[in-house]
Amino acid sequence: MALQNIGASNQDDAFYRYKMPKLITKIEGRGNGIKTNLANMVDVAKALARPPAYTTKYFGCELGAQSKFDEKTGTAIVNGAHDTAKLAGLLENFIKKYVQCYGCRNPETEIIITKNQLITMKCAACGFLSNVDMRDKLTTFILKNPPEQKKSGKKGMRRAEKERLKEGEAADEVKKGKKTTKKKGQEENGHVIKKKAAPASDGEKHSSGDNHQDETEEESDDDDVQWQTDTSATAAQQRIQEQLTAATSEMVMINTIPSNPDVAKPNSGKTKKVDLELEAKMKDSILKQDGLSSNKEDLHKKLVQEFRKSLASDFDSNLMSARLHACDPKSKQETMNAYFGALFFGTSKGLAREIEKKKNYLSQVVNDQQDQELLLGAVEGYYSTQSLEVRKEVPLVLKVLYDLDIIEEEMIVHWYDNGSGDGQIKKHAKLFVEWLQNAESEESSSE
Repeated sequence: MALQNIGASNQDDAFYRYKMPKLITKIEGRGNGIKTNLANMVDVAKALARPPAYTTKYFGCELGAQSKFDEKTGTAIVNGAHDTAKLAGLLENFIKKYVQCYGCRNPETEIIITKNQLITMKCAACGFLSNVDMRDKLTTFILKNPPEQKKSGKKGMRRAEKERLKEGEAADEVKKGKKTTKKKGQEENGHVIKKKAAPASDGEKHSSGDNHQDETEEESDDDDVQWQTDTSATAAQQRIQEQLTAATSEMVMINTIPSNPDVAKPNSGKTKKVDLELEAKMKDSILKQDGLSSNKEDLHKKLVQEFRKSLASDFDSNLMSARLHACDPKSKQETMNAYFGALFFGTSKGLAREIEKKKNYLSQVVNDQQDQELLLGAVEGYYSTQSLEVRKEVPLVLKVLYDLDIIEEEMIVHWYDNGSGDGQIKKHAKLFVEWLQNAESEESSSE
């Protein structure tokens, strides 16, 4: 079967690893009953990781003809006589709209239908969420016939992780049981029966002895090892430092470094309070080594630069969430402020429209109420540097975040009622908060 690269832009790449079969068509019948049989549509759709009914329906929508895919026989039919070249061109359009990631153009995507009945594609390569144009005719068919979803989302991921842990524990128990049985079988009258080895030359005796010893040690080690992800503070710090520069990573993870060797003892269950003065001295020394001052403005600029580079190349939403949750409370707010500043760098007016465009970047890192509070603090910090005219857009920004289900109503009201923060920002936000409260009271009265 002749194969070709997925995506017209990759046709000349001899080393491109994503392949699909060339579309094969056959015109059948004559007169009013003439039709085009898409002979290998099942194979093509399988290579694209999409149901064959989607591609068949797309041809029908674009050609204005009736189309049908038989699940039992795997036959794809489009009424009318259509050239293979024309259908191949339509297939390329389908790949651009419903297969390739809008960010990295990688075809390794999965169709996800949101609770708001919107179609998005999550890229397994870069993590980008592509928003499909809902004006397209095929979107109605996809909503009525959603794809079979793997275990996805936070609950599904947690469920899958628990299942993997259970399977690993069961495998370990079986392995340990075999080991115990083996040892019992080998032990007789208080001594261990050793296996007889084939005679070897003098040169081989030494090496074989060493190898046997090494194999015995490795076997005993593997039997007792339970492979798990290292979630210690040291491991978390090391993973984050691989993605950041030395100065920035130390700033973000400063609370994970013990200020005194005696603070955290190996056998102690609780970690003592870190000396704040000593922590500040360590922080200043680290920053000075990298040629930076301890000025918060400089730290903010440095972190914004780091996030801008990440957003432009290899942004990882999971890594960003890990950074936020690994910091102390003060560093968390600084990190969120820098991320928000990097995401909307150079934007003054029209922030609400930009948030709608980049909503995926925010929803991916805002997972709980604490993250919502950090995001509200970032919005407040952003507008604190803007002019009085620009600050008037605060209600619009809050409404967009509320409508996109990024920030809940309770968190907005809680943030507004909190006395700390910029009073001018809260003053402008009053209009939207009153609207929320009035809408809630109207709903309760109607009930």
